[in-house]
Amino acid sequence: MNILNESMLRAALKDKTCGQYCVEAGTFVTPLALELLHDRGVELVFRAGHESMPYAPIPDRGEETYIDAQSGEGFSKKPPRMTHLFANQLVPKTHPRIALRGKLDTLQGEIIMAQTEAAADGKPSLAKDLSETLALARGLLGAEVTGRDMPPVTLFGFSSDELQSISHHVKEHFGFPHPVPDYSMGRMAAVLNLLRAKSREVELAAERAFQKDARDDILLALNRMSSAFYILLCRLLAGYYGR
Repeated sequence: MNILNESMLRAALKDKTCGQYCVEAGTFVTPLALELLHDRGVELVFRAGHESMPYAPIPDRGEETYIDAQSGEGFSKKPPRMTHLFANQLVPKTHPRIALRGKLDTLQGEIIMAQTEAAADGKPSLAKDLSETLALARGLLGAEVTGRDMPPVTLFGFSSDELQSISHHVKEHFGFPHPVPDYSMGRMAAVLNLLRAKSREVELAAERAFQKDARDDILLALNRMSSAFYILLCRLLAGYYGR
């Protein structure tokens, strides 16, 4: 899934003045990017086949009216302490769903940093495997914002059940017991272990965010992501990516 976020949009627009901004069909446009387009008076145009995020117009006040998603109160302007939950539906920036999005955003940044480390360490195949986890993190963010279901998780050619099994049976698959992370394993191992821990934090944030909403698909995908980072760590220690 292609994603258009606020920073990408600002870089693309810069100081340009235009009436329309075109994106490919299926692109997920984040709420902050939508707000930036609205503020600049730029129409968002999808080339074909895109279902945009729904608005919740208030009668007699138009579709551009902001609405408090929790109380139903309407605003003509977005209050500074609130942000978009869906389209023009606002919640406080401390809302658990917004906190989850921030965690997912941070995790994506951490994965990209890990890819940079892997490439610098002469491990392009590890950087490639990490790109699969990055795509999953982006898909999770898109599914959370749009409400779409997550497809079954597959990473490195393994199904969801296989990822769980491998992470639980390390000795059978890698020939050594469950590794206890240590600085002596090297920088790349430390980076992968940090990703595993970060993904656990995101999973906990998701548990808090979805206490009232059934999103077992997202929770399962996050659980398998942490298993995936653990598998990458074990692969590294086993010499899968070269010594």
